[in-house]
Amino acid sequence: QLRSADHEVTSSKALAVVSPSTNPTLCNTVELVVNSTIGVGTVTVAVHHDWAPLGAARFCELVNAKFYDDVRFFRVLKNFMAQTGMHGDPAVGKKWRKENIKDDKVTQSNKRGSVTFAMAGPNTRTTQLFFNFVHNKFLDSQGFAPFATVESGMNYIDALYNVYGEGGRGDGKDHKGPSQGRINQEGNEYLNKVFPNLSYIISATVK
Repeated sequence: QLRSADHEVTSSKALAVVSPSTNPTLCNTVELVVNSTIGVGTVTVAVHHDWAPLGAARFCELVNAKFYDDVRFFRVLKNFMAQTGMHGDPAVGKKWRKENIKDDKVTQSNKRGSVTFAMAGPNTRTTQLFFNFVHNKFLDSQGFAPFATVESGMNYIDALYNVYGEGGRGDGKDHKGPSQGRINQEGNEYLNKVFPNLSYIISATVK
């Protein structure tokens, strides 16, 4: 269910980070400013490096690189999860899709409010992540390792626009959500035109 579109498995050195902190892969708290159906609000995320160290480090690296700024929640499924992490600029997205990280051991369950990376198979995590709306315990045995939790502002996550639902052809005419392939190719230009009501992360900042 939580597979990213790109099934390529590669290993390469990490991209340079824009305006990094002292250590761009270490952070304890991240504030997301989110545009939801109930307005704009702050979602505070606690990062747990002891839960899933590789996933936590990648998340901090991406936040410091400003990767998640102006990024859409392109797949929001009621009573399941909300998925985000496909960059609005196709060129940026293409670079990061090759930056796979190895799997972490699953040490925590996918409880409500936990944050976990999506993947396309073993050792394929890159940038896509999801917020669990409910306790999705069945994901634990599939290798989905939570690395963070929502500490406050879960009401804004609950209020993410969810009418589009599961992905479909991508033209909006089948009453389904965006095509990940088209997001990769066209970015926010495509999403803003065909799926204008998607909720999104305005900014993500290490605190």
